[in-house]
Amino acid sequence: MTTTATPAPDLLDALRRAGVADVDDSGLARALYSTDASLYRVLPRAVVRPRHVDEIVATLEVCRTLGVPLTARGAGTSIAGNAVGTGVVLDTSRHLTRIGDIDAAAGTAVIEPGVVQASLQTAARPHGLRFGPDPSTHNRCTVGGMIGNNACGSRALAYGRTSDNVVGLDVVTGAGTRLHLNGSRLSVGPLDELRSLVDANLATVRTELGRFGRQVSGYSLEHLLPERGFDVARMLVGSEGTLALVLGATVRLVSDAPFRGLVVLGYPTMADAADATPGLLPHSPTAVEGLDSRMVQRLRDVPAAVVPDLPRGSGWLVVELTGDSVAEITATARRVVADAGALDALVVTDAAEAAAIWRIREDGAGLAGRTSDGRPAHAGWEDAAVPPERLGDYLRDFESLLDQHGLQCVPYGHFGDGCVHGRIDFSFGTGADGGRGAYRAFVQDAARLVAGYGGSLSGEHGDGRARSELLPAMYSPAAISLFEQVKAVFDPADVLNPGVLVRPAALDADLRAAEAPRRREGLALAYRHDGGDFSAAVHRCTGVGKCRADLSASGGVMCPSWPATREEKDTTRGRARVLQEMLAPGGPVHDWRSPEVHDALDLCLSCKGCSRDCPTGVDMASYKAEVLHQSYRRRLRPRAHYTLGRLPRWADLAARAPKVVNAVLTSRLGGRLTKWSAGMDQRRSVPPFAARTFRQQWAARPPVADGTPVALWVDSFTDHFAPDVADAAVRVLEAAGYRVQVPDDTACCGLTWITTGQLDRARTILTRTVAMLAPLVDAGIPVVGIEPSCTAVLRGDAVELVGGDDAERVARGTRTLAELLAGWEPPSLAGVEVVAQPHCHHAAVLGWEADARMLERAGARVTRLGGCCGLAGNWGVERGHHDVSVAIAGQQLLPAVRDLGPDAVVLADGFSCRTQLDQLAGRRGMHLAELLASRLP
Repeated sequence: MTTTATPAPDLLDALRRAGVADVDDSGLARALYSTDASLYRVLPRAVVRPRHVDEIVATLEVCRTLGVPLTARGAGTSIAGNAVGTGVVLDTSRHLTRIGDIDAAAGTAVIEPGVVQASLQTAARPHGLRFGPDPSTHNRCTVGGMIGNNACGSRALAYGRTSDNVVGLDVVTGAGTRLHLNGSRLSVGPLDELRSLVDANLATVRTELGRFGRQVSGYSLEHLLPERGFDVARMLVGSEGTLALVLGATVRLVSDAPFRGLVVLGYPTMADAADATPGLLPHSPTAVEGLDSRMVQRLRDVPAAVVPDLPRGSGWLVVELTGDSVAEITATARRVVADAGALDALVVTDAAEAAAIWRIREDGAGLAGRTSDGRPAHAGWEDAAVPPERLGDYLRDFESLLDQHGLQCVPYGHFGDGCVHGRIDFSFGTGADGGRGAYRAFVQDAARLVAGYGGSLSGEHGDGRARSELLPAMYSPAAISLFEQVKAVFDPADVLNPGVLVRPAALDADLRAAEAPRRREGLALAYRHDGGDFSAAVHRCTGVGKCRADLSASGGVMCPSWPATREEKDTTRGRARVLQEMLAPGGPVHDWRSPEVHDALDLCLSCKGCSRDCPTGVDMASYKAEVLHQSYRRRLRPRAHYTLGRLPRWADLAARAPKVVNAVLTSRLGGRLTKWSAGMDQRRSVPPFAARTFRQQWAARPPVADGTPVALWVDSFTDHFAPDVADAAVRVLEAAGYRVQVPDDTACCGLTWITTGQLDRARTILTRTVAMLAPLVDAGIPVVGIEPSCTAVLRGDAVELVGGDDAERVARGTRTLAELLAGWEPPSLAGVEVVAQPHCHHAAVLGWEADARMLERAGARVTRLGGCCGLAGNWGVERGHHDVSVAIAGQQLLPAVRDLGPDAVVLADGFSCRTQLDQLAGRRGMHLAELLASRLP
């Protein structure tokens, strides 16, 4: 890692005197920005989040004066290490997000650099327009970052690269010169010098640069040729922030086709699919994407993931077609299939089905982060490109090269453009050098291979720290010298992103994974899929940043607090970065109890949304539980841990005199005192305890003799606060022909102990519960959970916390109500409007698809909400969380029920979700069991 001193006061003072308001030199900020989506870890001295473009200019001037490096950053999804630096990191994504004029007639938009690509698409859509390039990170990457890397994406085949869609740029060079580049001829000092430089090197530029569409490596000096109009704006695209900083851009918008469809073609191998690609290009597809069976299998391994059916084969091409009608697309699809030579084919015109297939491709960078046997796979050699007609042979040679080095890769990519992505299982952390030598040897061989095919080291992500050192494998000494001279024209003091492209940093320096120590001893959780290593678990996060995207439209949950705060520390990625820094040597975050760790984790709802929505399988809820366990073990805990964290125990006591307890809780003094002692926000209400628990009612109920036995898992929340839900579940199960039995009331899942990090006690509780349920499962009796969060503990946490064959069998034998009744014909819900808020654990761990199918069979009209209700058990009632909890509820849940008719049903299986509805919207939520029971004859 590059060693940096503690931030100097003169830098911070100078920035603030220059009018830069949002400056952060805290250990937390430095940890959050120490890496991007690449392999590299470089601690900055400070982070600046400019509120106005003038603050970018001011920051540059301060850095020039003090000799401090300056690195521009958008969403931090750069895979090559383009967005990390030792000085100031300039984050444009926080404030510079304004979209200015959209000129529909001219087909242009004026934007600030921090605008997210998907936001630009949303703004352009009413005009029938779109911004053409769309990387897989389109729902979180910034257009400024796309300009920095010359991003392309799947549809560059039809719409071109970012450089093909930039009309003008407003920039400030590294020398401090402001340039307004709009295609007109300018006579400004640096541009005249640049023109002379190109004129003196025309042969080099014409023969070595711009040879094919995905040649992104190096500077794109071909745009400066006289026959190309000396277009400086387009040349700056892809310069990775090493020449100038983008203050604003005018980008081209194109007409969007009214209809889209997919042809999915199956082939024996990826290389066979690549061979077929050139023959499909005459059909004018907007995209031709390659998928490999190993990546699809990775998705199948993600809990609760839904994987669409694909045609027969081990390698697929996903061909997107556009047209004025579905009939036109279908006709073109038939011609594509006829020319494809595929084993099997699937034509998709349904938008939802197409979106599911695209989702596989868009999650590629994350899914490929694990090999087929579960080992970590890394970027580094990530997006090489060759001319499409040579792609099949290149892939075969690339697979041979991997074999020679004993490596595995999960390949995929933009086959229509000859660009191949992949993550490789480099053995970082092994050997005396941490695996650096083996990494260097492979990428050097890979660079020679792609150069031999006339290709480019980078096809869209830029060179960054990962590939800049390798440019001599692709370019002559004359071209490398020309790059250095261009850098000297724009940034003579080497202030902007030093170590990238020109005078490169060593590609094997500052490798995050190579420096990460193992952490296997003294852990409470097993981390079964990470070799028992907490470090390997938190390093699952590769920084692709899907947690910064709005996933609610597709039913996603991750990460609820990020949209509410827009703070990087409140993303899954940000939390993972801080935990990685906690384990790393020489950084600002030292141990489990560091304030940076607890600040980053404070607004984690333990919703487990990341365990499904994060393509790399990060499980921040488990990591938070481990941190709390390690921080407070044998130490004094926060009050909420003793009260809310042990709620089942207090509920059992309250059940002895519920009327008295409820009277105290609803009294002014008693309520305030109780909430203070429990660490609750005073604006929250305590749900009333039931007059009789379900188990008390069950004990007086006569047994039912007939039916298939089923064990109804009645959790503490249902038992003490919502016994009517358990009663409804019994009636539904008996109507379906089951004979219900209720396990002993001493059984508990320990959820509240888990979420507050009291893992030793939670293990004891859960071990007893597993031992009680295992004989039932062994006898063929399914265990049905009512409360999703508690059911999810039996399906997931028990295996991590207790382990052993009993826990595995109980996990396999536990069902949701809808899963158990998959073959049952439910009562009619025809005409019933249902707004469903799946509990986060239900969506992430259990899967809500069985519930959706049951409601569909019953004839209900269902609107499924994404996101989180915002309560998340004890989290939303704790002091300090109320405002964020309400803001989270305001994203999806509250707007959905605000104007809902009185006859509509709000379906909320989670006790937390129903409580949030009641307290914030005054609306009663129903459990699925209650809804079904209400319609029984």
